[in-house]
Amino acid sequence: MGKSLLIVESPAKARTIKKYLGKGFEVKASIGHVKDLPKKELGIDISADGEFAPHYVTIRGKGKVISELKKAAKTADAVYLAPDPDREGEAIAWHIARELGRREGVYRVLFHEITPQAIKEALKSPLAIDENRVNAQQSRRILDRLVGYKISPLLWKTVRRGLSAGRVQSVAVRLVCDREAEIKAFKPEEYWHIDAMLSGPQPPVFPARLHAIKGKKAVVGNQQQADGIVKELSTASFTVSKCEQKKRKRNPLPPFITSKLQQEASRKLNFSAKKTMMVAQQLYEGVELGASGPTGLITYMRTDSVRVSDAALKDCRDYIKGRFGSEYLPARAIHYKNKNSAQDAHEAIRPTSMEFDPDQVAGFLTADQLKLYQLIWNRFVASQMAPAEYFQTVVDIKAGEHYRFRAVGRRQIFAGFLALYEVGKDNGNGSNGKEEDRELPPLAVGDQLTLEKLEPSQHFTQPPPRFTESTLVKELEEKGIGRPSTYATILSTIQDREYVELREKKFYPTDLGVLVTELLKKSFPDILDVSFTAQMENTLDQVEEGKYDWQQLLKNFYQPFEERLAAAVATMKEVRQQEEETDEICEKCGARMVIKWGRNGKFLACPNYPECKNTRNLTSREMPADPELSPEEIEQLGKCPQCGSSLTVKNGRFGRFIACSRYPECKYTRSIGTGIGCPVEGCDGEIVEKKSRKGKIFYSCSRYPDCQYALWNKPYPMTCPDCGHPFLVEKVSKSRGHYLQCPRKECSYSADLPEKE
Repeated sequence: MGKSLLIVESPAKARTIKKYLGKGFEVKASIGHVKDLPKKELGIDISADGEFAPHYVTIRGKGKVISELKKAAKTADAVYLAPDPDREGEAIAWHIARELGRREGVYRVLFHEITPQAIKEALKSPLAIDENRVNAQQSRRILDRLVGYKISPLLWKTVRRGLSAGRVQSVAVRLVCDREAEIKAFKPEEYWHIDAMLSGPQPPVFPARLHAIKGKKAVVGNQQQADGIVKELSTASFTVSKCEQKKRKRNPLPPFITSKLQQEASRKLNFSAKKTMMVAQQLYEGVELGASGPTGLITYMRTDSVRVSDAALKDCRDYIKGRFGSEYLPARAIHYKNKNSAQDAHEAIRPTSMEFDPDQVAGFLTADQLKLYQLIWNRFVASQMAPAEYFQTVVDIKAGEHYRFRAVGRRQIFAGFLALYEVGKDNGNGSNGKEEDRELPPLAVGDQLTLEKLEPSQHFTQPPPRFTESTLVKELEEKGIGRPSTYATILSTIQDREYVELREKKFYPTDLGVLVTELLKKSFPDILDVSFTAQMENTLDQVEEGKYDWQQLLKNFYQPFEERLAAAVATMKEVRQQEEETDEICEKCGARMVIKWGRNGKFLACPNYPECKNTRNLTSREMPADPELSPEEIEQLGKCPQCGSSLTVKNGRFGRFIACSRYPECKYTRSIGTGIGCPVEGCDGEIVEKKSRKGKIFYSCSRYPDCQYALWNKPYPMTCPDCGHPFLVEKVSKSRGHYLQCPRKECSYSADLPEKE
């Protein structure tokens, strides 16, 4: 009997599977797609009757791969095509099958986890290539090409060359722009809380908040109202009017789907969506586990299904019973319900085997792999554990004739799944979001309470928060924009195109992003419409299920799109030719300067160009001094060495910098130094603060590019007592908070960060 050929996408997966299959199989990798639409032309023939025929070409560099696959297939009795079990994987298998040119002995196999059992089971039941899934992928690819190839030249003409539009990415940029517009338009409203510190028959003293006034929800809008209520309550009697005690349960969450994994890895691990998927891919394809060789540790990481196999549930329940005890194990396995749109072919993201406890495999994983694997492991195990149980007390307190306060206490009586896992919160500080219990003293209806203190506090309503990676993925998921396999690419693409930037873990639209969004909203309202894009995703799902013809989908999209395109060509204004006059005076010729658009966004320019070529950075001129610096710190900056005026801190395209306060009369600037010398031998530079293209602060030598020393963590002026390195760096972790550490990898010295006086 001859050998069989099995073709997967990645070399890492090929190595893992080869170990399981042995000598009877040759395993090769396609290294992703082998064919695609051409880069420099539309690559789609549209017939007179509206049929769409994509023209695929071999991707540059993949000719050799195809030749090797063809050569191996000629001598194989059977060829098994095993790219990833999704639309892209199906398209890869389809292209490879067509290149091989074999009519017989070519099969499609699907692996949802890289384990010996899963692979052998798949090979026992080979399938035909799913034409519906291929057509869904072709539809998406053609739609994206039509939008990108047809709209991008318009942006080149009206704004600048090199810009591009994306069918889904442009909607994601719109979400960020719309949120920013909401924040700018938001008008805060004042409100007050009134808290009472009360003592009852038994300690401790406990807080209660004003809950109702004359039987209606308490609304206190200003200080005058608050002061009046405080004055009235200062002599009132406080009596317990209602006391309810209930036992409550909190159920665990399902195991991870792709979007939830990206959100939680962002909250808890500070991973970008792109990094999360990259590390998850490594865990899925196989990690070297010593003598065991390459081993797949998790199931397929692109899924929107929470289904788990019966065998995996049994193994998980056995693990829980053995580690935590019977009281942590529900009477039956928990089965979670999928959303209607979920593709149930895949399982949820889970460990492939309960034998691979994170503690046991930790020595074989990188730090990032271990963090993500631990997160997936804990979430999966917790999903099958008993609920957490609480004893909750709600006490209503009558105060005077018209007021009612409320106090809520909670005491955990059984940890349940919380013994292992607590979901993170989108609070922007990396907290794990764990809720604290608060005990109330024993109270009964009729108890007279003593007022210890009244505490009025002023508050203002807050605008909606800017999106983080976690919350933007959540928003895309909830609105039906994109699918699990696309979220990471969407977030990465909109940053690479400089339509948004990530600052302090929050998305801000750039001037370019706002401009392009406004232009597309006017000329292509459907393309930028959230509900339209979501409906298109649903229709693509129907194509995959064989319920909708893919050519009809393209026809329905293209006719109105072509009409919009023709209108846009005639009506879209050329932004780069538009000028906005300002009150700024050109110091060279005295003309009023104008705002123009350039490659890097808005800038000030003299209108008398080319006779006068004076330009000025608009961004740095508009930005105020850094609000984090105190007046004393600003004074410490000293005087301008050129004109003697005060120096100030401004924000520019590449981060904060020090500038003369008399700008533009005096154009002195310098980087913000740390006062710490560059550690490179023979270099007399200073470590200064800078900002990367993606908005992240880093520190590098002031003599760049002559000296290329750089680091991400802020240097601290203290010599390492262990190795003598001239400075330490500031770091932060959830368990330790802020601390100092030696930047030399060979040195393990660390210490607590001294408190500021």
